[in-house]
Amino acid sequence: MATNLAIDPDLIDRALELSGEKTKKAAVTRALEEFIARREQKKLLDLFGELDWNPGFDYKAERSRP
Repeated sequence: MATNLAIDPDLIDRALELSGEKTKKAAVTRALEEFIARREQKKLLDLFGELDWNPGFDYKAERSRP
């Protein structure tokens, strides 16, 4: 899908330099992938302390299932 964007040239230059990518498209793609990954990680961190743990659960017994 072709998309035209007006992106600050200084940001693109910095992204190219930091990412090591050779094209603007590759740098923007990488930046978007990293943005998405960080947001998904944040969702996991938001769950910290929200899950109920069963103190009687024997996780080692689960490892030895045939």
